[in-house]
Amino acid sequence: MSTVIEDVIARKIFNCRGEETIEVDVIATSGFGRISAPAGKSRGKAEVTYYPEGGVDEAVRKVEESIAPELVGLNADFQEEIDKTLHEVDGSKDFKVIGGNTAFAVSLACAEAAANSCGSLLFQFLGGRVVHELPYPLGNVISGGQHAQGKSPDIQEFLSLPHGAESFSEAATANIQVHGEVESLLEKKDKLFGAGRSDEGAWVANIENADALEVLSEACETVSSKMGFECGIGLDVAGSSLWNGKEKTYDYKREGKKRNSGDQLDFIANLVKKYHLSYVEDPFHEEDYESFAELTRRVKNCLVCGDDLFTTNGERLGMGIQKHAGNAVIIKVNQVGTLSDAWETIETARRNGYVPVMSHRSGDTVDWHIAHLAVAFKCPIIKAGIVEGSRIAKINELIRIEDFLGDRARMTTLQTA
Repeated sequence: MSTVIEDVIARKIFNCRGEETIEVDVIATSGFGRISAPAGKSRGKAEVTYYPEGGVDEAVRKVEESIAPELVGLNADFQEEIDKTLHEVDGSKDFKVIGGNTAFAVSLACAEAAANSCGSLLFQFLGGRVVHELPYPLGNVISGGQHAQGKSPDIQEFLSLPHGAESFSEAATANIQVHGEVESLLEKKDKLFGAGRSDEGAWVANIENADALEVLSEACETVSSKMGFECGIGLDVAGSSLWNGKEKTYDYKREGKKRNSGDQLDFIANLVKKYHLSYVEDPFHEEDYESFAELTRRVKNCLVCGDDLFTTNGERLGMGIQKHAGNAVIIKVNQVGTLSDAWETIETARRNGYVPVMSHRSGDTVDWHIAHLAVAFKCPIIKAGIVEGSRIAKINELIRIEDFLGDRARMTTLQTA
């Protein structure tokens, strides 16, 4: 049965930071889809333009006047045709005319409408009835850098990855327990700790990088013993936000240190070894493919993941593959615009042995659809926070998917090297 698009409606809503964002409804003959777009705090230079000049209001107008007339009458089942049409309506390389967030919301809303029309859940519609593997949740426990205000660590995110769990619900429980253990430890470490949290629901405390790692390491060990499986530690360094291009140094203001590229490489490699890190994201600035490659060669049993380095862009990932830079890639659909573009990047990653990591954005909404994308596209990891409202929406949806799959549900195979 065909699913003809009858209308495309856009409106302005707000994300978890109170920032304006776009929400899109797609109404088809027998289905309905609704998607809202997130926003990142630290963004890669190669990301598509979020909104046209004029912001969200102009994006809503573009949907009404430019996008809807082109999509009405098309079949929502044909995702590639829809996404190609969005590129044609825009006409630029970076979605500066209609906005990448606009394209993202329309593209995914069409997929949701198509799934709805045939009585399928989105992950089954996109991935097929055979998909049954669930990702491991990667969650931000302690925030620093651009995700925190005041005195906090220089590194942006201190993460928990319960990669030994046998079910998603167990993994989610482990992350929540790590989050709780860290709160108790921070109360002892920082006498003025007021249980403040960042946009992502991670703790913000007056501590340095080493203190944060010691606290997280102790919490993960405690929870690992209690749960009976390993909870790994990860970092999102957000290297580009530390990089001083004029001086060619990484500026750790809290530590009062400046590190050149060689120092940064040694610093991160030593952290991986000392704390047995399972995951390191953006340890260097977004153009330093060479340092990414060298770190990948030097560390074992650790995923070296590019976010700003790749920005879900197939061409940039291709450059990384040629240089052997990293072994994992963050997937944020709104970095590249459409579902088809993101899918191509995931397939490129998979063909070349890179682990695709489906990810939220720091300024997110309670939209839960990336949970379905992680399962449909067989991403071994989903970076989706731990307890904050817009994060728990994704976590709870994955618990529902696990329950829906029943005895067929399995955790994915994850190799950290």
